[in-house]
Amino acid sequence: MAKIYTRRGDDGSTGLFGGPRVRKDDLRVAAYGDVDELNSALGVAREELLTFADLLALVDGLQSELFNLGAELATPDPSKDVPRISAQDVTRLEREIDRLTGELPAMKNFILPGGSRAGAALHFCRTVCRRAERKVVTLSQSTPVSAEALAYVNRLSDLLFVMARAANLRAGGREIPWRAK
Repeated sequence: MAKIYTRRGDDGSTGLFGGPRVRKDDLRVAAYGDVDELNSALGVAREELLTFADLLALVDGLQSELFNLGAELATPDPSKDVPRISAQDVTRLEREIDRLTGELPAMKNFILPGGSRAGAALHFCRTVCRRAERKVVTLSQSTPVSAEALAYVNRLSDLLFVMARAANLRAGGREIPWRAK
């Protein structure tokens, strides 16, 4: 088995797929790093969803798609053959948002993150997703990022919000209303 360490990054650099070595704090690395962090947060949330088969399957698919998004962001050469986010991926997220929204009560006010362990974990994923989205948007100002990738991270945070609400409802939890003081 190959060693997990290579020592090539000891100087603070990392290699992009099919591209040059860049500093580890390069904006591209930060963008796919935030996507990777979201994927890890989803892994934690997944373990709170074991009794909700449809949400569990949804997370499994999202985690694979986030690997695709990370590969796309880590590849500066658009001609390289890597998995990419497609318009169909975005459309599927919209269908899932609509499906889950159909089982939820109408929102009458803003809600605070929490309500159940599963809901809290998904709300946390939503905030990590929003940070990843901000980083991907910033990256898109200096280098091409596909419209599908931008739409995907935007729609994914919406999906994570309705997933959190659905998990709360199914877990017998409650939505905690925001009360302005």
